[in-house]
Amino acid sequence: MPANTNHANGLAFSDALMREVKQRFLHVDHDHHGRERLYFDNAGGSFRLKAAAERFMQVDAIPDNAERIHATAVELQQIQARAAADVRTILNARGGSVYASLTASGAMFDMVRAVAENVPGTNMVTTVLEHPSSFDAMSLYAGKTGRELRVAKSNQETGGVDVDEIVGLVDENTCLLNVIYASNISGAKLDMEQIVRRARAIKPDLYIVVDAVQHAPHGLIDLEKTPVDGINMAPYKFFGCRGSGLSWVSDRAALLPHHKLAGKKPDFWDLGSSAPWQFAVFTEIVDYVCWLGGHFSDATERRALFVAGIAHIELHERALLAALLDGSGKATGLRNIKGVKVFLDHPDLTKRDLIIGIGFEQLDCTQAVVEYGQRGVTVYERVASSIYSKRMLDSFGLEGTVRVSPLHCHSIADVEKFLHVTQEIAVSANGFRTGTAR
Repeated sequence: MPANTNHANGLAFSDALMREVKQRFLHVDHDHHGRERLYFDNAGGSFRLKAAAERFMQVDAIPDNAERIHATAVELQQIQARAAADVRTILNARGGSVYASLTASGAMFDMVRAVAENVPGTNMVTTVLEHPSSFDAMSLYAGKTGRELRVAKSNQETGGVDVDEIVGLVDENTCLLNVIYASNISGAKLDMEQIVRRARAIKPDLYIVVDAVQHAPHGLIDLEKTPVDGINMAPYKFFGCRGSGLSWVSDRAALLPHHKLAGKKPDFWDLGSSAPWQFAVFTEIVDYVCWLGGHFSDATERRALFVAGIAHIELHERALLAALLDGSGKATGLRNIKGVKVFLDHPDLTKRDLIIGIGFEQLDCTQAVVEYGQRGVTVYERVASSIYSKRMLDSFGLEGTVRVSPLHCHSIADVEKFLHVTQEIAVSANGFRTGTAR
């Protein structure tokens, strides 16, 4: 049985390992000016590995073009080849094509366009919880190709989308199903294995594209169990650097007509000269997760080490999630702080990534974020006026939420600090509103 299913409330790293993990990341306890803070906005861009930042500088400083035959060019080609293998390591993917882009959002538009413009069908299916790069791509190409866009509704109790809701929209005339792996508002994970299996039972040759940007740093992906046709990741949310998206497309999807130089192979998706640093940084990410896995596994094979590492990231983050919700011996959890509401609070933590949405009875979300900032805590408001939030929040019946998103390099002690600050804000807000001294 996988390690991540054994502990309903997670399993935190040991103190010694926690110290090692923190030492491998930049700016965990202090910002870039050296000021102490808690950065709980990793869903908007995660902490960077020191090794990833250093490797970026090393490789990007090399002026050589990888499309040459001299020694340095060959070295750059090897960097790219190793990272392409590492994309497959993360995904447990066989075959297909790996390609780099400026952003994961751009890659999503590319994948949706290739299917929509070249695969027959009268409808396309997605969910209301999609990131705009997925939802807007589906809307754009459904309109361009004259297809019906079917949108699966969210579940206001779980914060996700039910499998029945999604597959109930799929039929033999569906040309593309596009689903997010986990919500970046609620943290709810979609049951991808069931979605893929049941959708393909309805239409065996259905094309499926998945947005894994939010989920990839927090849990295992296995395309042997969930064989999809396209999936994207964003290194800046995965301990890496901005300005990069890495994606994988299946053998059949790679051969669909797409933007490419005519002289390139039919399954080649990159456009223009490559940026080898994108690949080098990605290998540093996989190296790190495998290093972590080595603390829990005697395996030597890279995929096995990665699986062990990501499983224990998930377990540690679940322990952080449990502490945030229910507290510890040193702090009251969010569920029990007077004046604080936890939104979309599904009790099964195995079905959630490390994201929580909360609200204050006496503060709107934006003011709450300001109050946190004044106390050295960075969180983010998701409000209905934002193009990145409105559709999702409307589906949940919410006007806004304070999104709290720590990362596995945080400790239980960090969570306790956050809870103490939250309690202080709640007390201060209630006191101010009732006329007592703040």
